[in-house]
Amino acid sequence: MKGITAIGVIGFADALIHWQIFFVLCTAVGLDQASSNFAAFCVAAAFSFYVNALYTFERETSVFAYLMFVGAMGAVSFGVGVIADACHLPGLVTVASFSLINILLGYCFFRFVLFRERRI
Repeated sequence: MKGITAIGVIGFADALIHWQIFFVLCTAVGLDQASSNFAAFCVAAAFSFYVNALYTFERETSVFAYLMFVGAMGAVSFGVGVIADACHLPGLVTVASFSLINILLGYCFFRFVLFRERRI
């Protein structure tokens, strides 16, 4: 596993991708925050997964584990959006709060489930 710098750079790029797609879908397309947050998460997660697999953790993982990650975190992203829509929160609050959740849970899932070290 590479250092914290690689994880930070990939996480920052993931957040930029997520935020840009979220705001385009909310403002230009007119989707609600729940749908926008979910779609933005899916695109950013695909980027993070691919780059982390290649450069940070340098190991393969199963498609099932990846789909489990996308399903679980996708549900969280949609849930954060539903709460934001119901409370009429600004989009900035939605993406900022989900980004914090995603950083914490996403790293733990990548490190300890998707790319955990195999014991022989």
